[in-house]
Amino acid sequence: MDIEIFPHRLLSADTTEKLLNNLEELDGVKRMVIQGQRLPQDKKNPDRRVITILGEEVDLQVKTGRVFMEIEEEDVIEQVKAICEDNLPFGYNIHVGTFIRKQKTVTDGLKYGEATDEIPEELVGLTDQNAQLSERATIIRKKD
Repeated sequence: MDIEIFPHRLLSADTTEKLLNNLEELDGVKRMVIQGQRLPQDKKNPDRRVITILGEEVDLQVKTGRVFMEIEEEDVIEQVKAICEDNLPFGYNIHVGTFIRKQKTVTDGLKYGEATDEIPEELVGLTDQNAQLSERATIIRKKD
């Protein structure tokens, strides 16, 4: 099951970092994707910086406008709402639907060729097809 957190405003790097860290602490979250407008490569932009999620440094390359989450069961939604209430005082919407691809597509086959079979299952649906290889998804593994 997928859910979308749609804040009523674009999130700063600090808010994104706090929100993602709090969401990562939940049991029942399989994976998350942040989506938004790409930030310029310019180092002068205060939102283009390295954030720390679960102790791992991640280069924030987008101004967060939405957070897509793959969750195990519907009970997690109430916990997500509580976290959003604490971190998003300006409001948000949560939608249930299908937002993250679960299987490889024809486009993946055209883009990666024979290497399509080498794409890890956890990366399916997480990458921007137009991004350069160095700008692809970062996987943060949960510590058991």
